[in-house]
Amino acid sequence: MSQSPPDSVFRLLNEVGIVAQLSATLFERVMPEGMTLAQFTVLNHFVRLGGTRRPSDLASAFQVSRGTMTSTLSRLEAKGLVALSPDESDGRGRIVAITEAGRAMREDCIAALRPIMADIEARLGAQTIEAAIAPLVALRQDLDRRR
Repeated sequence: MSQSPPDSVFRLLNEVGIVAQLSATLFERVMPEGMTLAQFTVLNHFVRLGGTRRPSDLASAFQVSRGTMTSTLSRLEAKGLVALSPDESDGRGRIVAITEAGRAMREDCIAALRPIMADIEARLGAQTIEAAIAPLVALRQDLDRRR
């Protein structure tokens, strides 16, 4: 018979889920017209990690279907924020790269969020926020290994 998870772990994951939901809603409210959180996260992924990606690799990284990722990439491409080109190693595949306009849009999204981030920092304090980052990174890395 398996034991239920420790209450503190459930509470942590529950709070992380609620924070993710609330922050996503808040973020989408202030993003530039026509941008969605899904589109922003793809742009942010490219800026954070650099390089190019296959759509299937992006779908896996974001844990969404290939169709969902294809739709997101099509919208980004139509806006000139990513470029899709043939994958030389796979005649049927494509490679995705962020464009300079995509990098600028990511920065515009972050700039739109800055007043909210400043307010959160003022309310919680920089030390509290900094102290929360390392455990959240460790949690993310643990959950990522379990995929």
